[in-house]
Amino acid sequence: MPTINVDKYRLFEELGEQFTPDTFQQLCFEFGIELDKDTEEDESRPKDQAPELAIEIPANRYDMLCFEGIAMYLNIFRGKQTTPDFKLLDIPEDKMQTITVSPETEKVRPYVAGAILRNIKFTPERYESFISLQDKLHQNLARQRTLVSIGTHDLDTIQGPFTYEALAPKDINFVPLNQTKKMNGEELMQFYESDKHLGRYLHIIRDKPVYPVVFDANKTVCSLPPIINGDHSKITLDTKNVLIEITATDQTKLDIVCNIMVAMFSQYCDEPFTIEPVKIVSEHNGTTRVTPSLHTRVMDVEVDYLNQCCGLQKSPEELCKLLGKMAYTAVPDKEDANIIKVSVPPTRADVLHACDVMEDVAIAYGYNNLPRTSPNQASTIGKPLMINKVSDIVRNECAMAGWIEVMPLILCSHEENFEWLNRVDDGQTAIKLANPKSVEYQVVRTSLLPGLLKTLRENKSVRLPLKITEVADIALKDETKERKARNERHFAAAFYGKTSGFEVVHGLLDRILSMLRVSFVTHEEDLHGKSIDYKVAENPSEEKGNGYFIKEIDEPTFFQGRAAAIYLRLGGETKRIGEFGVLHPTVLEKFDLRYPVSVLEVNLEVFL
Repeated sequence: MPTINVDKYRLFEELGEQFTPDTFQQLCFEFGIELDKDTEEDESRPKDQAPELAIEIPANRYDMLCFEGIAMYLNIFRGKQTTPDFKLLDIPEDKMQTITVSPETEKVRPYVAGAILRNIKFTPERYESFISLQDKLHQNLARQRTLVSIGTHDLDTIQGPFTYEALAPKDINFVPLNQTKKMNGEELMQFYESDKHLGRYLHIIRDKPVYPVVFDANKTVCSLPPIINGDHSKITLDTKNVLIEITATDQTKLDIVCNIMVAMFSQYCDEPFTIEPVKIVSEHNGTTRVTPSLHTRVMDVEVDYLNQCCGLQKSPEELCKLLGKMAYTAVPDKEDANIIKVSVPPTRADVLHACDVMEDVAIAYGYNNLPRTSPNQASTIGKPLMINKVSDIVRNECAMAGWIEVMPLILCSHEENFEWLNRVDDGQTAIKLANPKSVEYQVVRTSLLPGLLKTLRENKSVRLPLKITEVADIALKDETKERKARNERHFAAAFYGKTSGFEVVHGLLDRILSMLRVSFVTHEEDLHGKSIDYKVAENPSEEKGNGYFIKEIDEPTFFQGRAAAIYLRLGGETKRIGEFGVLHPTVLEKFDLRYPVSVLEVNLEVFL
């Protein structure tokens, strides 16, 4: 969780009370944050430095990543302050400052938002907190500036309307923040390559054909996101009007960051909690809009749900009062006595469901005050799922037969799952990752074989033969399911040695199925009657006895004539449940294996 350091005396002054270490720690606990450290008694603290409080903030509370957020929410929680009413100045759109978006930005960083804080009053502490919040958002929600980057400018030093463009690196020339020399995009990349702070962000746009850049009406460079602002428009303690421009690759994160930035520091404007909007003109894709939105979401939450989850018996009015302590605005529904209309502040992007509201009700009421009940009233006796019991039977039998269990990763490359096994992707089977970080993790495996074969490849130095097994899930697309996919428990084994080991794998199959109480179907077992008219069926699948049998198959994964499909017949229904055989030499070559490999794979779900 992120840790925020705040001035202890300043925070207590803002809260209007001098707390003892124990009482403040208790307040933090009740609100759901944690006091990690108090430097008041720290002997290593410099004499001229004010004592600080290190406060751990929940990972979802981006609106508390600064002094202002912590102070405001603690005051609301204690009833010392009402929930702010964030407002946008009522300005005609033709009078607003505008940022016009160029179509070329689609190639690098397509989204932008803006806002203006008018007549803001900075002090050294406020200015430091303003910069710190940007850095905290960059590190957390913005994922090291890859998703969102924030630029702040002294509006009195630049002139609108503004443009957001994407140009070749050589065509961008400006003086970076706190520098004196003008540089183009390529020179800037070289200059900051060894910089400990900015060097880690260069990779975001370095290899792009164009770099994003924000210009004012005079073609003065305001910023080169996500790297650095221009020195011309840098803000100082004397800045009165601040332009905040935010660029992003994710529009949802863009709106969240924009709302938090303006909400936390608009309290220092002449007209507190009032923000001047900026019009984003994006005609090329029809997304022209006004930012920030500061939209307040209204959720319908059931009174019974809140009471039952928290073990309370509160009226709608009492629940609304509790929610007020957590910065919500809530009123009972006029038509349904079991519904509360809950208005979620624009800074609370973490509230997605009624359960989030319920959690805040519990915090407002006090976790230590919630009724204690005996767990025996709802006690149950745990037991393993049937599929896990079957899996354990298979694992134990394999271990007693001298096979070693392995646990490869569930993700693999598309080639390993299909091409390397001489199989064809029909597009309806494998679940593919939309944005894989590596070619090794492109799909969720549809077979256990790639993992086993990669395990053999990495253990070729071990004395032969190698006998390994795995009992685990694969994943398949399934349009009949709500989530459009399903897991399927499989058992697989691989024998790697100087001989094929086909008979060893076959023996393991017989042993496993016999322990699962599944008999092998033979012609004799399916004979009925002893008259001279009886006949032996050539195809055992046509007979009625329950059990399993094998049939030769010709599939490119296996060596021709050395593979069989496994069929299970139960209640007159016959189903293919797996296959085993000697792998084709081309498969061995792709997995870099020098000796024959026999494999077995069976679907265990059919035995439930």
